[in-house]
Amino acid sequence: MDNVLKINGIVKKYKDFTLGEIDADIPRGFATALIGANGAGKTTLIDVLCGVTGNDGGKTVYFDKYDDIDSNIVRNRIGYCSSANYFPQDWTVKNIADVMEIAFDNFSRQRFAELCKRFKLDGPNGKKPKKLIKMSDGNRMRTYLAAVLARDTELLVLDEPASSLDPLARDMLCDIFREYIADGSGDKSVLFSTHNIADMEYATDYAIFMANGKIIEKGFVEDLKEKYILVHGEADKGEQAKPFMISYTGNSSNFEGIALTENTIQLSQLDTAVEKPNLQQLSVGILRKAEKDGE
Repeated sequence: MDNVLKINGIVKKYKDFTLGEIDADIPRGFATALIGANGAGKTTLIDVLCGVTGNDGGKTVYFDKYDDIDSNIVRNRIGYCSSANYFPQDWTVKNIADVMEIAFDNFSRQRFAELCKRFKLDGPNGKKPKKLIKMSDGNRMRTYLAAVLARDTELLVLDEPASSLDPLARDMLCDIFREYIADGSGDKSVLFSTHNIADMEYATDYAIFMANGKIIEKGFVEDLKEKYILVHGEADKGEQAKPFMISYTGNSSNFEGIALTENTIQLSQLDTAVEKPNLQQLSVGILRKAEKDGE
């Protein structure tokens, strides 16, 4: 399988936080989610991958051949978007269109206007342009996304793109991810970070779970759903079930958690219900285990 990014031993050190070493392959032609709690290192990793900040070790290979994010060839092929003040806050949508048109020869002003309309924003030709600072958080994020998506790129790298969007806009974002990947006939990919995967499961093919600057699990979502099971049952069976589970929550009447599929027989013998987890349930279980283990 081809990889759009190959991350080899990336390390970034701060006074009170260290990312890495990070080793991961981001598959080409799919949408990959970086999943983790706030402070897990998702933004730091994205910043390193996109050249926003330097790294203290390791390297990344882009598109199976380049190892320099500062190359114009690489930067033109990547559409990067941060959730925090991606453009100067006194800019309007027209300012964004003007600058993007100068900065990138693969930016389409017409496509930008179409995306603004789809996101229910005033386009670059609006009569009363509003500055970004006057927009709601959700509309600012929509504007950032419209600008990045208006470029003809091969990889989208988006930091928490759904965090400030309402449920309907998140659903639209999932559709846009799918359209973007389908348009590339297997050559376009998406990498995005999130601390809440609930509304983005439809858009996620591959998942990388992070905690405390480390990768704690990764794989194609369907493979992970085969590797783990969701278990729940009555409280009186909880203590017997605990040794076979990687995460566990319970109250006076019932319990629930995630276990490895290899423990299905033992758990079924305790009259528990065993099901295939969705990605949200899987995420909670894996991240809870990491928190418990101090990873």
